[in-house]
Formats: sequence, structure tokens, C-alpha cells
Amino acid sequence: MVFKASITAVPKFRYIAQTLAKITDEAPFYATMDGLEVKVLSPDKTTLTILKIPSISFEEYNVDGEEFFVIATDEFNKIIRRGTRDDILVLELDKENNRLKIIFKHKKTGMERTFYIETKPRTREELPEPKLELGVSFRILPDDYKHIIRDLKVIGEEAVFQYKNGKIYIFSQAQQKEYRGEFEEGSPLSYISATVDEARSVYSVSLLETTLKPIQAASDVLVSFDTNKPLKIEFTLALGGTLDYWIVPVIE
Repeated sequence: MVFKASITAVPKFRYIAQTLAKITDEAPFYATMDGLEVKVLSPDKTTLTILKIPSISFEEYNVDGEEFFVIATDEFNKIIRRGTRDDILVLELDKENNRLKIIFKHKKTGMERTFYIETKPRTREELPEPKLELGVSFRILPDDYKHIIRDLKVIGEEAVFQYKNGKIYIFSQAQQKEYRGEFEEGSPLSYISATVDEARSVYSVSLLETTLKPIQAASDVLVSFDTNKPLKIEFTLALGGTLDYWIVPVIE
């Protein structure tokens, strides 16, 4: 057995499968002793998405060393949607037959339903996570974050993120239109942390909108930025683990 994992929180895992299907057509899974990881770089290299589900989020988690496999996310999502809260989900890699075995085992009756999905022949690609120190971070509820991004979308193509005088300012403007948001600790941010006096950077609103995909799966959002540096948006998943987006800045 090269890789096998089981989980009882099937409804929460459904959100993750759904999110992966929205992000990419094919997901490269890295199974290590620490857990499952998916890294996806957008074709234009403007966004890096990293999903991490630690091994402790699973009831059972076994892997021989390190395994890599790629599957079609649309098919994976369709299968995972067949699971219910009364099931235990089991994922098992069948390298010999180039497929992933997906089992739903009913918690009370023990009845099993088994699906297979073909793994794709793809070369492993190393995508290192950026090692950047970002001077400003703030924590916000997923729904509040969603409203900010949707407000920005109504106005323009670019959004300015600014930190000044202990507050976060987010604004966008276009012809005869403008949006300005002022946010501070407690209203509605749960906290702000800064190692710089001021910071200002610009990001594409369309790229920000893509980060709304995991909202349903998230319990918390941490946003980090700095002057002319990538924006990091880290979603804490209800299942356990994180889904991070790194977005390149628009250089003014």
C-alpha cells in the first residue's frame, strides 16, 4: 500500500473537492508524511494556489515515503459529491493500475460503494512556496471578506490595499465611480498585525475574485501584504488545514 487515507467529515471534504474543481482541471496531489498537498500555478503565473490538509485531519493516514498523483478535478468532485454525512470516505492510490480508489463506507450498515478514477501521466513539478516577509496581516471572517471583494468588482479593475495609522484601507476607482473601505481591529477585523509603519500595494480585482472559491469551506481568512509585494490570502479550512493564494502585485 503506497497511500491510503480515510476521513469521517465527508460534507467538509466535499467543499474541498468542489473548490479544487473551480481552481483547476487537473490537481497534482503530493502525499507526504505531513499530509496531502496540492499546488497549482495559473497559466499566466499570476496566482499560486496551495492546499494543505495535515495528516491529523484524517482518521487514518498512511503513505510510503512520498507519493505524487494527478487526477481530473471535475470527475473527482462528481464522485465525492456522492458521499454523505453517514459515510466514511477512504482514498487509496492504486499505482499498479494508475488509478485512485474512492470508497464510501456507511458508518452504521458497513455497506461499501467503490469508485475508481484514472490518474494522469504527468511529470512531477516542483513549485516552491514563496519565502517572503509581509509587513501587514489582518484577520477577517469569510463573509466580510467576500463582501469587500464583491464591492470592489462593482467599481474597477484594480484595488489598492493600504496600511496606515493602525488601519487597513482598501479602495478602487474608475470613471465616475469609487469604493473606499476603512477597516480596524474590532470593526470588522479580529486583529491587525504590522511590522511596518505604512504599506501600499495594488492588485487585480479579477484575481482577487478567484480567491472567493473556497469561501464555503473556510472558517477564517488571514490577509497579508506589503508594499509592491505579492498578496497572501490564507483560508483556514473547517476540515483542518489551509488553502493559500499568492497573487502578484500590479506595479504602479
